[in-house]
Amino acid sequence: MQRREFLRLSMGALAASVVAGCASRVVTHDALTVRPSDPAKEAKDWTASRRFLSTRFGDIAYTDRGSGQVALFLHGFPLNSYQWRGAIERLSPYRRCIAPDSLGLGYTRVADGVNITPATQVQMLIALLDKLSIRDVDIIANDSGGAIAQLFFTLHPERVRTVLLTNCDVENNCPPPAVLPVIELARKGRFAGEWLAPWVADKDLARSDKGLGGMTFTYPDKLADETIDMYLGPLVQSPARKALTNAYAMGLAPNPLAGTEASLRKSQIPVRIVWGTGDNIFSPDDAAYLDHALPRSQGVRRIDGAKLFFPEEFPDVIAEEARRLWAA
Repeated sequence: MQRREFLRLSMGALAASVVAGCASRVVTHDALTVRPSDPAKEAKDWTASRRFLSTRFGDIAYTDRGSGQVALFLHGFPLNSYQWRGAIERLSPYRRCIAPDSLGLGYTRVADGVNITPATQVQMLIALLDKLSIRDVDIIANDSGGAIAQLFFTLHPERVRTVLLTNCDVENNCPPPAVLPVIELARKGRFAGEWLAPWVADKDLARSDKGLGGMTFTYPDKLADETIDMYLGPLVQSPARKALTNAYAMGLAPNPLAGTEASLRKSQIPVRIVWGTGDNIFSPDDAAYLDHALPRSQGVRRIDGAKLFFPEEFPDVIAEEARRLWAA
């Protein structure tokens, strides 16, 4: 990296009050700016940019923007790659940004007979990268995408340069207690129909304390109708899609991260952790676990009061942390 660019990034990080190295810091979300948006245009543009790649796992929906070294974005549940639109807008000048929809979620078309688990998601990602002739990546992940990321970089360390983890599963909290009722309903074939379908039909319910917004977004009132439809619409559009959505949830148990701690402790991949402290699904203790388990942890940045899906709401934070990690 040019010295001038390094100094500019360092000063930018200092001005933003990001603590260097492995130190931790709490930043209040009130000090952050929620991204402005035109929801209808964003959804239309994202849909127009969507690509599909045929693999043995099915036709994988993904977005591909930018050029150069690749950043791989792994979304949460029940979201899809649309979660990363703001971060990709900010990071595509610096990386080729690849954001796939996981098996069972979003717009990916799953092949018959595929068993949807985090381990299978890793296999799908390897197949996707191989077909795109991509050797290695910088990973950015959230929620269940963070569990997939941990499996990916412990199983295939040679294919990962850096990892930026936000609120997500860890071995001793996977699946978290809050997700157990979801898994149980999914096993009965009822989760997609009884939870997600009503939120699609009633957007105010989706934004309420009983909905996706109130449960997982810092500012649920800013969750646009178009965004809810982008996430949940495809998951309930047919009995077959509901079954795949339920299958994704069922794949979260038993613990897909069982036995990974030993591999984490051997990892030599630089990992930066950014954690919303308002999350009632994953604990701040989970961030501390990752920080202590990973030998090359670059520390934890805590966003005070931010909920699980804050990476969508504060893409400037993700872009700032990613660029700083890549420059280190």
